[in-house]
Amino acid sequence: MGKNILIFGPNGSGKGTQGAILHKKFDIPHIESGAIFREHIGGGTELGKKAKVYIDKGDLVPDDITIPMMVARLQKDDCKSGWILDGFPRSRAQAATLADTLQKEGLALDYVIEIVLDREVAKIRITGRRLCVNDNNHPNHIAFDAIKPVEKDGKLVCRVCGGELKTRPDDQDDAAINKRHDIYYDTDTGTMAAVNYFKGTDVKVISVEGSKSIDEVTADIMAEL
Repeated sequence: MGKNILIFGPNGSGKGTQGAILHKKFDIPHIESGAIFREHIGGGTELGKKAKVYIDKGDLVPDDITIPMMVARLQKDDCKSGWILDGFPRSRAQAATLADTLQKEGLALDYVIEIVLDREVAKIRITGRRLCVNDNNHPNHIAFDAIKPVEKDGKLVCRVCGGELKTRPDDQDDAAINKRHDIYYDTDTGTMAAVNYFKGTDVKVISVEGSKSIDEVTADIMAEL
């Protein structure tokens, strides 16, 4: 069976970290929807210009812009033996349209991974998160002993490589965090509704508890794949 995977989890759930781990284990690309947007915007493509208007306002980019971007990426040669799509779909409507488009393009979806995390816990994780300038997937967090940054010359540096650490401005902005989580935790039309949409299809949905350690979450996912 192939390994075409959608991975879901609220901001702060460790979704990006788990995607990076699966990428290494299966040697398939970990495709972050944000990176696809940045490529298009940076490259000045027509879709990129249209998307930028919405992203700058903090709004969702419409499906007729987003889905062609995603599908084109999944059709590239490096995706032939599988892919992990992270950060999309974000709404129930997107889930239905994406599923339909993938089917039409002959791209089977094999697994949906859902990392389940309480909203308050997710928020604490975001505000304490520190990003390594060398690699975003080096986990550093001031609230968790296991992944606390290390102190060097009076300042905190990456515990993995010693690189400089920074915070994302929106990680320290309550309104921005709440806006992102309002979209994710919405079970009527939002991202949770997208996960629930897939639970009503033939795709295997793997739900794991995100409050565990990184290694435990990986083990729970691997046991189901």
